[in-house]
Amino acid sequence: MFDPPSVVFTAAGLAVFAAALLPRLLMRAPISMPMVFLGAGILIFTFAEDLPDPDPVEYGLVTTHLTEVCVIVSLMGAGLALDRRVGRRRWATTWRLLGIAMPLCILVLTLLGMWLLGLGVASALLIAAALAPTDPVLASEVQVGEPSDMEEDLELEDEVRFGLTSEAGLNDGLAFPFVYLAILLSTVGTAPSAWFAQWILLDVLWRMIIGCGVGFLIGKLLGRIFFRTPFESIRLANYSQGFVALAATFLTYGLTEAVEGYGFIAVFVCALTIRAGEQTNGYHGVLHSYIEQLERLLTIVILVLLGGAVARGLFEGLRPLEVVIAVVFILLVRPITAWLSLARTRSGPRERGVLAFFGVRGIGSIYYLSYALSQGEFLADAATLWRIGALVIVMSIVVHGISAGPIMNALDRARQRKARDEGDGTHPANVPV
Repeated sequence: MFDPPSVVFTAAGLAVFAAALLPRLLMRAPISMPMVFLGAGILIFTFAEDLPDPDPVEYGLVTTHLTEVCVIVSLMGAGLALDRRVGRRRWATTWRLLGIAMPLCILVLTLLGMWLLGLGVASALLIAAALAPTDPVLASEVQVGEPSDMEEDLELEDEVRFGLTSEAGLNDGLAFPFVYLAILLSTVGTAPSAWFAQWILLDVLWRMIIGCGVGFLIGKLLGRIFFRTPFESIRLANYSQGFVALAATFLTYGLTEAVEGYGFIAVFVCALTIRAGEQTNGYHGVLHSYIEQLERLLTIVILVLLGGAVARGLFEGLRPLEVVIAVVFILLVRPITAWLSLARTRSGPRERGVLAFFGVRGIGSIYYLSYALSQGEFLADAATLWRIGALVIVMSIVVHGISAGPIMNALDRARQRKARDEGDGTHPANVPV
């Protein structure tokens, strides 16, 4: 009765409507939009047997570029949403999560992969580096909302939402040196003389410096064009064209990658620089709204395909030890390392616990795995790496999706109660609990 193209168009239309409605319908429910579309993908590919297998190994190039676009779009949105200016003390939570928690996660997961799963050092490091970053795409339920254009609201980002947003914005790029190290170890061996100089000089220093530099310069230039150019006809903030955010994303990423820099870092730094230029201009909200909508559509596609891959056998051959490692990483490794890294910060004990627990894993991990498997020599462990990576992502979607709404709502209520009890006029967002 229905031909395949008509089914695809109908399903796409329903998915877009669902993407618009679900965030509002599920706002206070213990279920998230990623959970819904992951489940939809499993059901669709279970019963629609004529659909091709969405195998991330067979379609590695498509997987890499689709997730790549989704991540950079999300990074632009995260940077535009942050009201708090960059600073050593203002971003203390972020620096600790990046400088202490993430390297510890990589170290612990690498050792677990080698000792318990028998992976080689390169494969163990790859899965650790791929899973270490908090995802900027799937963590939206616990991140900051729209950018504010009111001067009095610019310092009202609570520490949890700010910390998770800023961490997710930067740690995708900062995990890249470890991914490159895993690729080098898989191709040239483990002798330091074969990889150390290239890794330190190119993959750590050059790529990070260029990523930050290019992102800052392009952000400054675009900020001037958006808000301060003397030519009214090209001052884009006057025209409320949100799609310009996509141009900024692609331009920054493309130029940075062309000169061997980290495009992920550059896109986020560019967004932060644009946001810091004219903080009270409503154009930031227009840019962010467009990026958020595009990110949501891309996320739907990827989650449905991930669900389809799970339904078609991505977990085939899953071993009990792999399940144990996934559970340990989600429920112990990330929470403990993040909790320790946040000792003596401005956040209260409940906030520390929430920051530590919500290390959401997702689209960025898929990108890193797909990219590294296409560049290095991991053929013998490819199936194992995909199983573990996908399992951690699915577990994160379910565990964090169920708990995000209730936990964040409870945290907000605790702040309001404490602010009311203290009665000193402090806004609840600035009250540590």
